[in-house]
Amino acid sequence: MTDARHPFESLSPDLVMDALDSVGLRCDGRIQGLSSYENRVYQLRLEDGQSVVAKFYRPERWSDAQILEEHAFAAELMADDVPVVGPLVLQGATLHHFGGFSFSVSPRRGGRAPELDEAEVLEWIGRFLARLHKVGAARPFVARPALDLAGFGLASRDWLLEHHMVPLDVQTLWASTCTQALALVAQHATLAPQPALAEADGIRTLRLHGDCHPGNILWTPVDAPTAAGPGPHFVDLDDARSGPAVQDLWMLLSGDRAQQTRQLGILVDGYEMFREFDRRELVLIEPLRTLRLIHYSAWLARRWDDPAFPINFPWFGTSDYWKGQIQILQDQIEAMQAPALVV
Repeated sequence: MTDARHPFESLSPDLVMDALDSVGLRCDGRIQGLSSYENRVYQLRLEDGQSVVAKFYRPERWSDAQILEEHAFAAELMADDVPVVGPLVLQGATLHHFGGFSFSVSPRRGGRAPELDEAEVLEWIGRFLARLHKVGAARPFVARPALDLAGFGLASRDWLLEHHMVPLDVQTLWASTCTQALALVAQHATLAPQPALAEADGIRTLRLHGDCHPGNILWTPVDAPTAAGPGPHFVDLDDARSGPAVQDLWMLLSGDRAQQTRQLGILVDGYEMFREFDRRELVLIEPLRTLRLIHYSAWLARRWDDPAFPINFPWFGTSDYWKGQIQILQDQIEAMQAPALVV
Protein backbone atom coordinates (compact mmCIF):
# COMPACT_ATOMS: atom_id res chain seq x y z
CA MET A 1 0.00 0.00 0.00
CA THR A 2 1.40 3.42 -0.95
CA ASP A 3 2.07 5.88 1.90
CA ALA A 4 0.12 8.98 0.90
CA ARG A 5 1.48 11.09 3.74
CA HIS A 6 3.56 14.16 2.99
CA PRO A 7 7.27 13.55 3.83
CA PHE A 8 7.27 16.27 6.51
CA GLU A 9 4.60 14.33 8.45
CA SER A 10 7.30 11.85 9.43
CA LEU A 11 9.60 14.57 10.74
CA SER A 12 8.99 13.98 14.44
CA PRO A 13 10.79 15.74 17.35
CA ASP A 14 12.65 12.50 18.04
CA LEU A 15 13.88 12.31 14.44
CA VAL A 16 15.00 15.96 14.60
CA MET A 17 16.99 15.37 17.79
CA ASP A 18 18.44 12.10 16.46
CA ALA A 19 19.55 13.96 13.33
CA LEU A 20 21.45 16.51 15.42
CA ASP A 21 22.93 13.73 17.53
CA SER A 22 24.25 12.18 14.30
CA VAL A 23 26.45 15.26 13.77
CA GLY A 24 27.64 15.43 17.37
CA LEU A 25 25.09 17.83 18.86
CA ARG A 26 23.36 16.57 21.99
CA CYS A 27 19.98 18.20 22.64
CA ASP A 28 18.48 18.59 26.10
CA GLY A 29 14.98 17.89 24.80
CA ARG A 30 13.81 21.46 24.32
CA ILE A 31 12.67 22.01 20.75
CA GLN A 32 10.59 24.81 19.23
CA GLY A 33 9.21 24.99 15.71
CA LEU A 34 9.97 28.29 13.95
CA SER A 35 7.93 29.99 11.27
CA SER A 36 8.71 28.40 7.91
CA TYR A 37 6.44 26.90 5.29
CA GLU A 38 8.87 25.91 2.55
CA ASN A 39 11.17 23.97 4.87
CA ARG A 40 10.88 22.88 8.49
CA VAL A 41 12.97 24.89 10.92
CA TYR A 42 13.49 24.23 14.63
CA GLN A 43 15.28 25.92 17.49
CA LEU A 44 16.90 23.42 19.82
CA ARG A 45 18.67 23.79 23.13
CA LEU A 46 21.89 21.79 23.50
CA GLU A 47 23.15 20.12 26.65
CA ASP A 48 25.95 22.67 26.90
CA GLY A 49 23.39 25.50 27.15
CA GLN A 50 23.76 26.84 23.60
CA SER A 51 20.88 27.10 21.17
CA VAL A 52 21.02 26.24 17.47
CA VAL A 53 18.59 26.36 14.55
CA ALA A 54 18.16 23.24 12.41
CA LYS A 55 16.69 23.51 8.91
CA PHE A 56 15.27 20.41 7.23
CA TYR A 57 14.98 21.04 3.50
CA ARG A 58 11.83 20.28 1.56
CA PRO A 59 12.50 17.01 -0.28
CA GLU A 60 13.10 17.31 -4.03
CA ARG A 61 13.12 21.10 -4.10
CA TRP A 62 16.87 21.72 -4.33
CA SER A 63 19.62 19.28 -5.26
CA ASP A 64 22.56 18.81 -2.91
CA ALA A 65 24.70 20.79 -5.37
CA GLN A 66 22.26 23.73 -5.24
CA ILE A 67 22.10 23.68 -1.42
CA LEU A 68 25.88 23.51 -1.15
CA GLU A 69 26.18 26.45 -3.52
CA GLU A 70 23.93 28.45 -1.16
CA HIS A 71 26.13 27.40 1.77
CA ALA A 72 29.30 28.40 -0.10
CA PHE A 73 27.78 31.82 -0.86
CA ALA A 74 26.95 32.28 2.84
CA ALA A 75 30.54 31.32 3.76
CA GLU A 76 31.93 33.89 1.30
CA LEU A 77 29.69 36.56 2.77
CA MET A 78 30.66 35.75 6.37
CA ALA A 79 34.35 35.71 5.42
CA ASP A 80 33.87 39.27 4.14
CA ASP A 81 32.14 40.27 7.40
CA VAL A 82 28.71 40.61 5.78
CA PRO A 83 26.22 39.84 8.59
CA VAL A 84 24.63 36.68 7.19
CA VAL A 85 23.60 33.76 9.37
CA GLY A 86 25.10 30.74 7.61
CA PRO A 87 25.31 27.03 8.45
CA LEU A 88 27.84 25.59 10.87
CA VAL A 89 30.56 23.23 9.68
CA LEU A 90 29.96 20.00 11.60
CA GLN A 91 32.11 16.93 11.04
CA GLY A 92 33.65 18.71 8.06
CA ALA A 93 30.38 19.49 6.27
CA THR A 94 27.51 21.99 6.24
CA LEU A 95 24.92 19.70 4.61
CA HIS A 96 23.89 16.48 6.32
CA HIS A 97 21.46 13.63 5.71
CA PHE A 98 19.39 11.65 8.19
CA GLY A 99 16.15 9.72 8.06
CA GLY A 100 15.52 10.61 4.43
CA PHE A 101 16.00 14.36 4.97
CA SER A 102 18.74 16.84 4.12
CA PHE A 103 19.46 19.32 6.90
CA SER A 104 21.83 22.01 8.11
CA VAL A 105 22.45 23.61 11.50
CA SER A 106 23.05 27.30 12.12
CA PRO A 107 23.79 29.36 15.22
CA ARG A 108 20.79 31.03 16.80
CA ARG A 109 20.67 34.79 16.26
CA GLY A 110 18.24 37.05 18.07
CA GLY A 111 16.75 40.22 16.67
CA ARG A 112 13.54 41.95 15.71
CA ALA A 113 11.97 43.21 12.51
CA PRO A 114 13.69 46.36 11.20
CA GLU A 115 11.89 49.71 11.54
CA LEU A 116 11.83 50.61 7.87
CA ASP A 117 10.30 54.02 8.48
CA GLU A 118 13.56 55.09 10.14
CA ALA A 119 16.10 56.60 7.74
CA GLU A 120 19.08 55.33 9.72
CA VAL A 121 17.81 51.76 9.51
CA LEU A 122 17.20 51.93 5.75
CA GLU A 123 20.61 53.45 5.09
CA TRP A 124 22.30 50.80 7.23
CA ILE A 125 20.51 48.01 5.34
CA GLY A 126 21.47 49.65 2.05
CA ARG A 127 25.15 49.62 3.04
CA PHE A 128 25.11 45.95 3.90
CA LEU A 129 23.15 45.01 0.76
CA ALA A 130 25.87 46.68 -1.30
CA ARG A 131 28.51 44.65 0.53
CA LEU A 132 26.45 41.49 -0.04
CA HIS A 133 26.24 42.33 -3.75
CA LYS A 134 29.98 43.03 -4.02
CA VAL A 135 30.56 39.44 -2.93
CA GLY A 136 27.68 38.24 -5.12
CA ALA A 137 29.21 39.86 -8.20
CA ALA A 138 32.57 38.14 -7.72
CA ARG A 139 31.48 34.92 -9.43
CA PRO A 140 28.26 33.41 -10.80
CA PHE A 141 26.09 30.63 -9.49
CA VAL A 142 26.54 27.42 -11.45
CA ALA A 143 23.85 25.12 -10.05
CA ARG A 144 21.26 27.57 -8.75
CA PRO A 145 18.76 29.07 -11.23
CA ALA A 146 18.15 32.67 -12.26
CA LEU A 147 15.19 34.84 -11.36
CA ASP A 148 13.60 35.21 -14.77
CA LEU A 149 10.41 35.28 -16.81
CA ALA A 150 10.62 31.62 -17.80
CA GLY A 151 10.99 30.14 -14.32
CA PHE A 152 8.92 32.54 -12.23
CA GLY A 153 6.31 33.67 -14.75
CA LEU A 154 5.64 31.41 -17.71
CA ALA A 155 6.22 28.13 -15.85
CA SER A 156 4.01 29.29 -12.97
CA ARG A 157 1.16 30.34 -15.26
CA ASP A 158 1.34 27.15 -17.31
CA TRP A 159 1.46 24.87 -14.25
CA LEU A 160 -1.60 26.51 -12.70
CA LEU A 161 -3.60 26.12 -15.91
CA GLU A 162 -2.41 22.60 -16.73
CA HIS A 163 -3.34 21.42 -13.21
CA HIS A 164 -6.73 23.17 -13.29
CA MET A 165 -5.98 25.23 -10.19
CA VAL A 166 -7.93 28.29 -11.37
CA PRO A 167 -11.74 27.88 -11.12
CA LEU A 168 -13.53 27.74 -14.46
CA ASP A 169 -15.64 30.82 -13.76
CA VAL A 170 -12.53 33.03 -13.63
CA GLN A 171 -9.99 30.94 -15.56
CA THR A 172 -10.28 32.67 -18.94
CA LEU A 173 -10.02 36.18 -17.51
CA TRP A 174 -7.16 35.26 -15.17
CA ALA A 175 -5.22 33.55 -17.99
CA SER A 176 -5.61 36.46 -20.39
CA THR A 177 -4.72 39.04 -17.72
CA CYS A 178 -1.71 37.01 -16.61
CA THR A 179 -0.53 36.62 -20.22
CA GLN A 180 -0.88 40.36 -20.81
CA ALA A 181 1.16 41.09 -17.69
CA LEU A 182 3.88 38.62 -18.67
CA ALA A 183 4.09 40.17 -22.14
CA LEU A 184 5.07 43.45 -20.47
CA VAL A 185 7.66 41.65 -18.33
CA ALA A 186 9.08 40.09 -21.51
CA GLN A 187 10.02 43.53 -22.83
CA HIS A 188 12.92 43.60 -20.37
CA ALA A 189 15.92 41.67 -21.62
CA THR A 190 17.34 41.20 -18.11
CA LEU A 191 14.33 39.07 -17.16
CA ALA A 192 13.64 37.56 -20.60
CA PRO A 193 16.96 37.58 -22.49
CA GLN A 194 16.45 38.35 -26.15
CA PRO A 195 19.41 38.89 -28.52
CA ALA A 196 17.79 41.96 -30.04
CA LEU A 197 17.43 43.63 -26.66
CA ALA A 198 20.37 42.34 -24.65
CA GLU A 199 22.94 44.82 -25.96
CA ALA A 200 20.62 47.76 -25.35
CA ASP A 201 19.74 46.50 -21.85
CA GLY A 202 23.20 45.76 -20.47
CA ILE A 203 22.04 45.36 -16.85
CA ARG A 204 24.35 43.08 -14.93
CA THR A 205 23.03 40.13 -12.93
CA LEU A 206 24.71 38.71 -9.84
CA ARG A 207 24.20 36.34 -6.93
CA LEU A 208 21.42 37.71 -4.72
CA HIS A 209 19.81 37.05 -1.37
CA GLY A 210 16.74 36.65 -3.57
CA ASP A 211 14.02 36.99 -0.91
CA CYS A 212 15.07 40.09 0.98
CA HIS A 213 11.80 41.09 2.63
CA PRO A 214 11.71 42.53 6.18
CA GLY A 215 10.98 39.11 7.70
CA ASN A 216 14.38 37.88 6.52
CA ILE A 217 16.27 40.70 8.22
CA LEU A 218 16.93 40.53 11.96
CA TRP A 219 17.64 43.94 13.46
CA THR A 220 19.68 44.44 16.61
CA PRO A 221 19.60 47.96 18.09
CA VAL A 222 22.86 49.74 18.83
CA ASP A 223 22.01 49.89 22.54
CA ALA A 224 21.32 46.14 22.74
CA PRO A 225 23.81 44.37 20.47
CA THR A 226 24.19 40.60 20.38
CA ALA A 227 27.41 38.70 19.93
CA ALA A 228 26.99 39.27 16.21
CA GLY A 229 26.95 43.05 16.69
CA PRO A 230 24.32 45.73 16.11
CA GLY A 231 22.45 46.44 12.89
CA PRO A 232 20.91 44.13 10.27
CA HIS A 233 21.57 40.41 10.01
CA PHE A 234 20.37 38.64 6.89
CA VAL A 235 18.85 35.19 7.31
CA ASP A 236 17.43 32.52 5.01
CA LEU A 237 19.41 32.37 1.78
CA ASP A 238 17.17 29.50 0.69
CA ASP A 239 15.91 31.52 -2.29
CA ALA A 240 19.33 32.78 -3.38
CA ARG A 241 19.37 33.13 -7.17
CA SER A 242 21.00 35.15 -9.91
CA GLY A 243 19.27 38.37 -10.89
CA PRO A 244 19.49 42.17 -10.96
CA ALA A 245 20.58 43.95 -7.77
CA VAL A 246 17.26 45.80 -7.44
CA GLN A 247 15.55 42.50 -6.55
CA ASP A 248 17.07 42.76 -3.07
CA LEU A 249 15.87 46.36 -2.63
CA TRP A 250 12.30 46.61 -3.89
CA MET A 251 10.73 44.30 -1.30
CA LEU A 252 11.81 46.79 1.40
CA LEU A 253 9.60 49.49 -0.13
CA SER A 254 6.01 50.20 0.95
CA GLY A 255 3.33 52.88 0.80
CA ASP A 256 2.47 55.25 -2.02
CA ARG A 257 4.82 56.46 -4.75
CA ALA A 258 6.16 59.37 -2.68
CA GLN A 259 6.89 57.10 0.28
CA GLN A 260 8.59 54.49 -1.89
CA THR A 261 10.68 57.16 -3.60
CA ARG A 262 11.88 58.42 -0.21
CA GLN A 263 12.64 54.90 1.05
CA LEU A 264 14.45 53.93 -2.13
CA GLY A 265 16.50 57.12 -2.07
CA ILE A 266 17.73 56.37 1.45
CA LEU A 267 18.50 52.74 0.58
CA VAL A 268 20.47 53.80 -2.49
CA ASP A 269 22.36 56.48 -0.53
CA GLY A 270 23.55 53.78 1.84
CA TYR A 271 24.16 51.31 -0.98
CA GLU A 272 26.38 53.68 -2.92
CA MET A 273 28.76 54.09 0.00
CA PHE A 274 30.08 50.66 -1.05
CA ARG A 275 28.83 49.91 -4.57
CA GLU A 276 27.41 51.87 -7.48
CA PHE A 277 23.72 51.27 -8.10
CA ASP A 278 22.67 51.07 -11.76
CA ARG A 279 19.57 53.27 -11.98
CA ARG A 280 18.50 51.55 -15.18
CA GLU A 281 17.34 48.73 -12.89
CA LEU A 282 14.55 50.88 -11.43
CA VAL A 283 12.35 50.05 -14.42
CA LEU A 284 12.48 46.39 -13.32
CA ILE A 285 10.76 46.92 -9.95
CA GLU A 286 7.18 46.45 -11.17
CA PRO A 287 8.04 43.55 -13.54
CA LEU A 288 9.80 41.82 -10.64
CA ARG A 289 6.80 42.43 -8.40
CA THR A 290 4.55 40.94 -11.10
CA LEU A 291 6.69 37.80 -11.37
CA ARG A 292 6.63 37.37 -7.60
CA LEU A 293 2.83 37.65 -7.47
CA ILE A 294 2.32 34.97 -10.14
CA HIS A 295 5.00 32.72 -8.67
CA TYR A 296 3.43 33.03 -5.21
CA SER A 297 0.09 31.68 -6.44
CA ALA A 298 1.83 28.76 -8.12
CA TRP A 299 3.93 28.13 -5.00
CA LEU A 300 0.80 27.83 -2.86
CA ALA A 301 -0.83 25.51 -5.36
CA ARG A 302 2.23 23.30 -5.72
CA ARG A 303 2.51 22.92 -1.94
CA TRP A 304 -1.15 22.11 -1.30
CA ASP A 305 -0.37 18.46 -0.47
CA ASP A 306 1.63 19.68 2.53
CA PRO A 307 -0.84 19.69 5.47
CA ALA A 308 0.60 23.00 6.72
CA PHE A 309 -0.69 24.87 3.69
CA PRO A 310 -4.47 24.28 3.86
CA ILE A 311 -4.29 25.11 7.57
CA ASN A 312 -2.37 28.37 7.15
CA PHE A 313 -3.76 29.53 3.80
CA PRO A 314 -7.47 28.57 3.96
CA TRP A 315 -8.43 31.44 1.64
CA PHE A 316 -6.33 30.16 -1.25
CA GLY A 317 -7.95 28.70 -4.35
CA THR A 318 -11.44 30.17 -4.05
CA SER A 319 -13.03 32.17 -6.84
CA ASP A 320 -12.74 35.25 -4.62
CA TYR A 321 -8.99 34.67 -4.31
CA TRP A 322 -8.54 34.48 -8.07
CA LYS A 323 -10.79 37.50 -8.67
CA GLY A 324 -8.51 39.39 -6.31
CA GLN A 325 -5.48 38.18 -8.25
CA ILE A 326 -7.03 39.40 -11.50
CA GLN A 327 -7.46 42.87 -10.01
CA ILE A 328 -3.90 42.86 -8.67
CA LEU A 329 -2.52 41.84 -12.08
CA GLN A 330 -4.57 44.55 -13.78
CA ASP A 331 -3.05 47.05 -11.34
CA GLN A 332 0.39 45.68 -12.17
CA ILE A 333 -0.24 46.12 -15.90
CA GLU A 334 -0.90 49.80 -15.23
CA ALA A 335 2.12 50.07 -12.93
CA MET A 336 4.46 48.51 -15.51
CA GLN A 337 3.35 51.09 -18.07
CA ALA A 338 3.78 54.04 -15.69
CA PRO A 339 7.11 55.90 -15.28
CA ALA A 340 9.60 54.09 -13.04
CA LEU A 341 10.63 55.43 -9.67
CA VAL A 342 13.43 58.00 -9.84
CA VAL A 343 16.20 58.51 -7.27
